Amino acid sequence: MESQSRYIVSDSEIMSGAPVFAGSRVPFAYLMEYLERGSTVEHFSEDYPSVSVELATKALEEASILVEEAHSAN
Repeated sequence: MESQSRYIVSDSEIMSGAPVFAGSRVPFAYLMEYLERGSTVEHFSEDYPSVSVELATKALEEASILVEEAHSAN
């Protein structure tokens, strides 16, 4: 199954379909792990330069909206 959004994409041909940042092969889950450990979006972007601070921030905003929509649907 493929899904497209503006900032997070999932394609069976890229990283076995894991959600990744658009235009990269960096899994979105990596950012979540960084944040869980108390790191920052800026530090993440330094370690994964293909993901800008702006892209990471927009992806987080998009994920937040999707979670809120899923919660509202229940």
